[in-house]
Amino acid sequence: MTDASEDPNDETQYHVAVGPDDVAETVLLPGNPERVDKVTALWDDSEEVAQHREYRTATGTYDDEPLSVTSTGIGSPSAAIAVEELARAGVETFIRVGSCGAIQEGMEVGDLVISSGGVRQEGTSKEYVREDYPAVADQEVVSALVAAAERLGYDYHVGVTMSADSFYAGQGRPGLDGFRAAGSEELVEALRDVDVKNIEMEASAIMTVANVYGLRAGAVCTVYANRITGEFRTEGESRAAETASLAAALLARMDRVKAEAGVDHWHAGLSL
Repeated sequence: MTDASEDPNDETQYHVAVGPDDVAETVLLPGNPERVDKVTALWDDSEEVAQHREYRTATGTYDDEPLSVTSTGIGSPSAAIAVEELARAGVETFIRVGSCGAIQEGMEVGDLVISSGGVRQEGTSKEYVREDYPAVADQEVVSALVAAAERLGYDYHVGVTMSADSFYAGQGRPGLDGFRAAGSEELVEALRDVDVKNIEMEASAIMTVANVYGLRAGAVCTVYANRITGEFRTEGESRAAETASLAAALLARMDRVKAEAGVDHWHAGLSL
């Protein structure tokens, strides 16, 4: 039985403060609430529909397709809450829009990383499913993100993302006064050896929770930190948002083509 103190009615969700009439079927998920304005600045039009705690939501259109954006705050626990509650409001597709640290050669600050799957180093998804359950991006979302990055002319990389639960120790960075968590000095090298592309804090939980509920999810992040060279710059901040927005529009068109063709899955025989 649902606790009425946490779910005061059937329409408005407790944390994200939206109902079914407030959001589109596809939602972009940046972390920082301030990024909502930077996302919607790229759209045809938008209106803020809710703001509660770290969750700020706006709905509008991009390339004439309906779209919403909800900030999740930092980390997987709050991101999973957003997916849970937005799904209850009718959302079917989630695209994380974020920043990350790149750990492979040839990945420059300002490049995009499109996640094909995730290393579940965060703890949130473990409260949903067993540890050997994979965090996998939806193939249609990945395809749409790749197509969008290609059309926009942005440099991008596709591969596995590691999601951590801390910015410092969990990502192999030193803590206060040079503190090093056990194994942290070898962490980045070990991930690099198995071709993990980047590190961030939400993607694997978003993908896992979406998969559990049969929903679509993926992630695109702009590289802010190059963990090989030590370079850090907030360059190309809008690239992930623009790529995700265009991908959402392409997904809407893909869905219409699938419906017309009478198929459930996008495949190479179909075209936009």
